[in-house]
Parts: sequence; C-alpha cells; structure tokens
Amino acid sequence: MFLLSIDWDPIKFIDLGFFKLHFYSLMWITAFILGFYITKRIYKNEGQSDEALDSLFIYSVVGIMLGARLGHVIFYQPELISEDFFSIFLPFKFKGGVEFTGFQGLASHGAAIAMIISMYLYNKKVLHKSVLWILDRVVVPVALGAVFVRIGNFINSEIIGKYTGSDFGVVFKQLGETAPRHPAQLYEAFCYVFVFIILFYFYWKTKKSEQQGFLFGLFLVLLWTVRFFVEFVKEAQNVERADWALNTGQWLSIPFILIGLYFMFMYKPKTKLN
Repeated sequence: MFLLSIDWDPIKFIDLGFFKLHFYSLMWITAFILGFYITKRIYKNEGQSDEALDSLFIYSVVGIMLGARLGHVIFYQPELISEDFFSIFLPFKFKGGVEFTGFQGLASHGAAIAMIISMYLYNKKVLHKSVLWILDRVVVPVALGAVFVRIGNFINSEIIGKYTGSDFGVVFKQLGETAPRHPAQLYEAFCYVFVFIILFYFYWKTKKSEQQGFLFGLFLVLLWTVRFFVEFVKEAQNVERADWALNTGQWLSIPFILIGLYFMFMYKPKTKLN
C-alpha cells in the first residue's frame, strides 16, 4: 500500500534572473494556444474569417482572465478589495512590500460568467451572428483548457483534496504535509478530458451543433456536474464556510447545471417574423 502514496514536491518555476517562469502560467498559455488551434479548425469548418478568429482570441483571453480573477476575489477572497486592491488586477502583491506573484487565485465560475459576457460583446462588435452560436463552438476548446488549468493547480499544490485516511493519495510536501490527500485537481483534469471528447464528438460527428444552445448546455451540465461531485473530496477554499452542507463551489455549480439542462432540452430559438 505504500506505493499508493506519492510525495509531491515539484519545482514551481524556472528562475531566469530577471523573471520567474511559473509552470502554472505555462499551463494557461498551453490552454490558450491549443484552444486557438481547435477554434481555428472549427471556424474554418464554419467558413469564418481569420480576422474574426483573431478578435475572438483577444476577447476570450481578456474576458476569461479578468473574470476568473474577479470571481475568485468576490466568491472566495473579498478582503483583497480593502487590503490589497491593486493585487486584484496586477500580478503583484503590494501588502507588506511589492512582490511578483503572477495571477494567483482564479475562479472557474467567474471565468464562465465572463466568457458569456465577452462572447456577447464579441458578437455585437465583430461576428453579428448570435451569442449561442459562438458559445456552442467555444465550449469545445474551453473544456480542453480546463484540463491544463487543473494540472497547473496540481503543480502549485493548490485547491487540494481532503485527507484520504489511508495510504492512498498525494502528500503535498510544499504545504508541510505528511499524510496523503485526494489529488482533487487530477480527478477534475481527468474528467474534463472526457468532457472535451464528448463535446468534440457531438460537434464533429452529429448534427447537434445545428441545435442552437445544445452544445453550450451540454458543456455546462458535464463540466459543473464534475465540479459538484469532486468538491466532496476538496478542502473548503473559504474556511468560514467549511461547515456548510454544500461548499461555495457546489452552490455556484447548481445554477450552471440547471441553465445547461434548460438549453439542452427546453430552449427554443426565436424565429424572426418577415
């Protein structure tokens, strides 16, 4: 049973002297690059221009990063607003001295909300189709991106799981741990691989991309259902809510699942009258 316990003590960054290259940041970069190429293939299939794709990439990066950061602050660390306001928007910590930290503390719920808003603005300014048309397509690369984000969390030894109470699990040595915990980040990453595969299949091998809102709804149901159940083996990110029957991540996931079911089975696009 000893072999089931893994000591995890990785190098988190490469020190280049003038700059620290964090592997967590590399995971985000990988997510965006792979997402760009998948979306490029989808846009080519849909007959969209490269200019529209370039604009989509900019709107996505800015929207997702800003939303993820604001989501973390609002849902999990609101004290930053009064204690270290500029650290919310900049990759630096200013409280107790200036320190480069990278963009730490990113919430997927905030990223999801921001993605919808940024796609609305993108459609209004650039594509002029429908928000759901865009969302049905961008959720495919977003699902793959979620895999790399969770791997980045594992590298950083953050969003950790609860103690397993057995020899199975991961010992996060950089946190001063001596007992195995659930590698909750890897559970999520593994499940998100299948979310991506399912969405990829439905887009390329079925006619469901023609049912407006279906792929977007399927994405919400699959991804947030995974998140809901994995939360049972995660440590609460906000210790003040640790005794809740459901934690913050689970309460925030339920509305996304319900919205997803609505778009999959109930939503009917409005028809334009001549």
